[in-house]
Parts: sequence; C-alpha cells; structure tokens
Amino acid sequence: MKRIDAMQDEDIDYSDIPEIDADFFRNATVVTPPTKKQLTLRLDDDVLMWLKNQGKGYQSRINAILRAYYEANR
Repeated sequence: MKRIDAMQDEDIDYSDIPEIDADFFRNATVVTPPTKKQLTLRLDDDVLMWLKNQGKGYQSRINAILRAYYEANR
C-alpha cells in the first residue's frame, strides 16, 4: 500500500481503459437502485453465525441471497 500511496497520477498506466467521450454520456442510462426498508428478521442461530463469519456485510449478503432467489422465481 505504501508503494501505491506514493504513486503520482502520471505514474498510473491508463492505456487499457477507454476514454469517456460525448457518445458515452449520450448513450448512458441513469439507474437508481431500489430503495431499502428496515425490518426485523428472525433467523436460525447457525444461519446467522454462518453469514456473520464470512466477514463484514452480512446484511448485504442476506439481501443478495434473497434477490437471487427472487430473480430465479419471479
């Protein structure tokens, strides 16, 4: 990380990143993520521990799991 922090902007190789031009913005679509609702959810202890043991963001993982199921079954 120290090496990266010490880099100057001109040291970064952007050659594999296409430039963003007027066409990009002309064809761009604004996508607003769905709003989220706060709720209370009861889960089995072992399921909750499994999700939490995977690291930070367990609530986002729960949402992703439910979204995948929703997408597959709607």
